[in-house]
Amino acid sequence: MSDPRQISIQEYNYHLPADRIATHPLPERDQSKLLIYKEGEIRESVYKKLAYEIREGSMLVFNDTKVIEARLLFQKDTGANIEIFCLEPADSIDIVHGMSAQGVVKWKCMVGGAAKWKQTYLEKTISDGDKEILLRAKIAERFGEVFIIEFSWFPDSLHFGEVLHLAGVIPLPPYLHRKAEASDYERYQTVYAREEGSVAAPTAGLHFTPSLLESLNSKGIHTSFVTLHVGAGTFLPVKSDTIGGHEMHKEWISVKRSFIELLKESLKSDLIVVGTTSLRTTETLYWMGVKAYYHPEMTIEQLEIAQWDAYILDEKVISGEQALTALIKWMRERKQDELICRTQLLIAPGYSVKLANAIITNFHQPESTLLLLIAAMIGGDWKRVYDYALQNDFRFLSYGDGSLLWKK
Repeated sequence: MSDPRQISIQEYNYHLPADRIATHPLPERDQSKLLIYKEGEIRESVYKKLAYEIREGSMLVFNDTKVIEARLLFQKDTGANIEIFCLEPADSIDIVHGMSAQGVVKWKCMVGGAAKWKQTYLEKTISDGDKEILLRAKIAERFGEVFIIEFSWFPDSLHFGEVLHLAGVIPLPPYLHRKAEASDYERYQTVYAREEGSVAAPTAGLHFTPSLLESLNSKGIHTSFVTLHVGAGTFLPVKSDTIGGHEMHKEWISVKRSFIELLKESLKSDLIVVGTTSLRTTETLYWMGVKAYYHPEMTIEQLEIAQWDAYILDEKVISGEQALTALIKWMRERKQDELICRTQLLIAPGYSVKLANAIITNFHQPESTLLLLIAAMIGGDWKRVYDYALQNDFRFLSYGDGSLLWKK
């Protein structure tokens, strides 16, 4: 596996006309077009017919994260608006505890209109049925563009996740250039979303419907779930000339031991990940297993995967079964049924995907880490795939169409 740090990001650019960006979803989720790439050939289908493209016994891995209403709008007495965009809990608190906090909590945030924030507290009153809740925000610290905001609320019986649900706005991607509408609160969530914590949807899953999932199940295609809470960093462009100058964002993952056991069994058939987040999660589990295989004494913090770990550990490559067995053993010895940790894994050309045979994913922005991941999966043919999509009226980005890409 070659080190990608010298790759020029300009090599992963393409022209995306504004009218090819889908600003709204189709009326029916599973009517979106599906580009199929396999063994160098490209053809078209639709999501509704996905079961015909996958053989019986295969495993699909979905990300069941749920988008939170992460944008909070406060209005000053002068009428000026200040927007707080909640990114993740501060002080290394995991997302579960950050969402379940009562009364007071600190979050890392971005602040729009920060220069207008002169007073100590911003306040707003929100309604919960016949009750009123006072929400206050105070700047605790600032690190460049990132603020640590202390939120407090009264009555303090509500969890912070409930406060966000009542007071916040769904955070649509910035490239849609529009405000969230009532329909987005349903359509910018997958039908299987369960675990609150994302500030962006795992968009590959937006095309799935209950009937589509049932058609997969009827054919004997298995489904399983991981949780990776998508951070705002997923939208950050690579501003450095080479990949080595880009700092990959960290995101929280939560995975049951029972899933890792299921994942190990699925290696006997086709493993298909739904979305780039699912791929980053399963590959993270592989590399955590590699660490646990060679150093079973490591703590959970030491097992976490940093941006370049996979490329450094490459000389210690073991089979997927060996890696997952070692990780399962590590968890059993500590009587842990769930892994909750962060991943910073960067998948770029030169990376060799260890577990997945294919990925279902949308079409991504030029010069993005998401596009780099696709190029790692199918090599230079990513250009053919994207050229085909552009020439054949595929819709791009979060609310657009998608693809089933088999590893080259």
